[in-house]
Amino acid sequence: MDERPIGVFDSGMGGLTVLHECLVTLPHEDFVYLGDAARLPYGPRPLPEIRRFAHEIAGWLEGQGVKLILVACNAATSAALPELQESLSVPVIGVIAPEAHAAVQATRNRRIGLLATQATVDAGRYAQLVGTLDAGARLTAVVCPRLVPLIESEDPFGAETTDAVRTYAQPLEEAGVDTVILGCTHYPLIRPIFQRVFGRGVTLVFSAEETAREAAETLARKGIENEAGREGRYRFLTTGDPGLFRRLGERFLQLPLGDVERVSLAELGRAAA
Repeated sequence: MDERPIGVFDSGMGGLTVLHECLVTLPHEDFVYLGDAARLPYGPRPLPEIRRFAHEIAGWLEGQGVKLILVACNAATSAALPELQESLSVPVIGVIAPEAHAAVQATRNRRIGLLATQATVDAGRYAQLVGTLDAGARLTAVVCPRLVPLIESEDPFGAETTDAVRTYAQPLEEAGVDTVILGCTHYPLIRPIFQRVFGRGVTLVFSAEETAREAAETLARKGIENEAGREGRYRFLTTGDPGLFRRLGERFLQLPLGDVERVSLAELGRAAA
């Protein structure tokens, strides 16, 4: 059995929604989670800059001795996944392919909506993957710059969040979509608002479960699982304020975080050098 931990990273706290499913699917594995809160949000940044950040963090995690890296950030997956898979010695998986596959499987009228950050939409990975899976499917993408700050605010379920979701939903409703991809790991935290706005006739896709299953399958295929029956441990790090990360992070993870360590941007930069 391979006792090395699994590395998970995101621009901040949103990836904890993915980690939650990994903890449920892989309860015997250890995890190291790094949230790059000092440079949050990634969404409005240029893709080359996000790619650099992803290489710094993934290189640092590899240096910590992880056996697999999960990019729990849609923007970083969009910007950097192929390059990370090519340059690192450990397997690397992301969150976009499972969501695209789930959306194509779910849609009945082949009209799919995507709500995401600017960087994720600009990268075009969802459109590419959906087109590969079903050339006849139509993807309508909407950039949602207001959502991440609102979700991380003190009142994520307030009227302002609902108004923002209604605004972003309108072009998707006009396009007649029957399936909507929640293309940011923050968005599941306000899933009840999305469900209220879109109604039961629209399927919401957020594939944390599928991503966790992909991680489990990758470990099994590589023969690097941990011993079954043990209780895994997890470790949390941030480039930002550990106290703020702990307070907001428990909202996303829905589990206690315990101690949160701080890692400097300089240390991450040295790992990529």
